[in-house]
Amino acid sequence: MRIIFMGTPDFAVPSLEILLDYGYEVVAVVTATDKLGGRGGKTLLESAVKKYAVSRGIPVLQPEKFRTPEFLEQLRSYNADLQVVVAFRMLPEVVWAMPKIGTFNLHGSLLPKYRGAAPINWAVINGEKETGATTFFLRHEIDTGDLLFQERMPIGENETAGELHDGMMLLGAGLVLKTVQAIERGDYVLQKQVDSLACHAPKIFHETCEIDFGKTATEVHNFVRGLSPFPGAWKIVAMPLTLEDGTPWHPGSWEKVQGVELKVFRTQTEASAHVFPPGQFVTDGKKCLKVATADGFVHLLELQLQGRKRLGAVDFLNGLKS
Repeated sequence: MRIIFMGTPDFAVPSLEILLDYGYEVVAVVTATDKLGGRGGKTLLESAVKKYAVSRGIPVLQPEKFRTPEFLEQLRSYNADLQVVVAFRMLPEVVWAMPKIGTFNLHGSLLPKYRGAAPINWAVINGEKETGATTFFLRHEIDTGDLLFQERMPIGENETAGELHDGMMLLGAGLVLKTVQAIERGDYVLQKQVDSLACHAPKIFHETCEIDFGKTATEVHNFVRGLSPFPGAWKIVAMPLTLEDGTPWHPGSWEKVQGVELKVFRTQTEASAHVFPPGQFVTDGKKCLKVATADGFVHLLELQLQGRKRLGAVDFLNGLKS
């Protein structure tokens, strides 16, 4: 089969790599346009998929718009039998319907659960114990096409979205290969999605990431790991710092911390009764920094003040004393 591969970030690279390593003919890659970024916004940034495709000598297409006659003519000239989409933008029908076999997408959830832009994040935030990856043929409504194959994977109780992403990246590559092999043999049965079982995973914005310490410790813990390492759960520090016996603690720079955005990347729960209001920062002044929740505490294990570097709790507390 002649295959066109569409993808942009690191997540998509193993899927492209495995197809090439198994001898499939990827005639072209479609990826995002180059962008200026880096320090001062002066460095031209190329997508991970583009860099890999160039290293393997594959033609790269980077359209700004998919409906232009020039791009459609160029895409059609490759006479692809199949298009494979991994971590890419929405496509118009004129693109996904072009190959004679069609276009399938790899999605990071067990569809119809977690349709949308951030399935890995929301599965962790919602405390799911299991997720997986799905391949399906594209159709008009996003993430609603007929299912091809699924692979399941567990979610650890302390696993972050970033760690799950890296595991799913490899799981997904194997699933892409399995799907292409089955399509090549004609050995697959399409399955309709059950819309009544669907739930959504909308795009995450900065305001989405504010921590609500009024929830349970487990809910806060899941929220933090579901947004770690990117974009990161955050809270504006507003309360004074208190020792575990309720005595106020006044390290040298805590006042400078108040009113500043604090990002949290890793936590640990503590189920214990307390009299502190939710959101109260509590410490032993040495190794432990925790925040009161509705039913206990979350220990802040890795955190970062805005404009500062990421630190463990001990280093953070030592920095407050200076």
